[in-house]
Amino acid sequence: MDNKSLVSIDDYTKEEILEVLTRAAEFEKNPNSNILEGKVISSLFFEPSTRTRLSFETAISRMGGKIVGFTDASSSSTTKGETLNDTIKMVSNYSDLIVMRHPIEGSARWASEVSDVPVINAGDGANQHPTQTMLDLYSIQKTQGTLENLNIFMVGDLKYGRTVHSLLMALSHFNPTFHFIAPAELEIPRAYKILMDKNNITYYEHTEFDSIINDADILYMTRVQRERFADPLEYEKVKNVYILKNDMLKDTKDNLRILHPLPRVNEIAVDVDSNPKAYYFEQALNGVYARQAIIAKALDL
Repeated sequence: MDNKSLVSIDDYTKEEILEVLTRAAEFEKNPNSNILEGKVISSLFFEPSTRTRLSFETAISRMGGKIVGFTDASSSSTTKGETLNDTIKMVSNYSDLIVMRHPIEGSARWASEVSDVPVINAGDGANQHPTQTMLDLYSIQKTQGTLENLNIFMVGDLKYGRTVHSLLMALSHFNPTFHFIAPAELEIPRAYKILMDKNNITYYEHTEFDSIINDADILYMTRVQRERFADPLEYEKVKNVYILKNDMLKDTKDNLRILHPLPRVNEIAVDVDSNPKAYYFEQALNGVYARQAIIAKALDL
């Protein structure tokens, strides 16, 4: 693997996380530059995406780079039977960096091992989504003034939610207290509980979505992902189990901010949008600055 790739959030040390967040703040102040002039970035989205793809393309465009690639695997040679190995080897000949989203867990790690240029994982199945994690950390730091010692509440799909998995791992550097709110079918996987136990991180599990959120500094809502369910009946059973409504926020802390990786379906009622504690649209904008910083780091710029 090229040591400049970002496949898992574990590829960054705590110091590197903080370095990227500092760089993201610089890009927020001055988002337009030409530091990618003469560089070609391949954007390979084997799975549908809106925010991630567009924010990467915006980041690259604002940095003066060129973008090639595809937004739908059906328009690539994979429909002719080309392997991921061959696709990545071929594309790495054409570009200075690859941004890839793929539905299969572990695909990004494999790509990074066969590519001749750095690979940035834009999501691999239910596994990892490290660039989303970096924009989440940037959003938390901006709104709380720190990443240390926060009460983080995560709600919804904690089993398949790759954003949750990556964020949990990253925040483990900063002494958080986690509260996980999920139905039994979607509880946080055991592997992450073992990780938290190993690192002496305090966490609690809940099935009820009620006044316990009054203690939250960050309320991280997630969508129950229909595409991860093999059985449609199982999805129907849990899809509307937790819905955040504006009146549930009346006794929450003043510093509370509500995050969501988006897209939302109906897990956050629209009446929450006007509440000053809602931060998910600003969070999405932060993705441009965070991804600019990640790209700059991958290319040593």
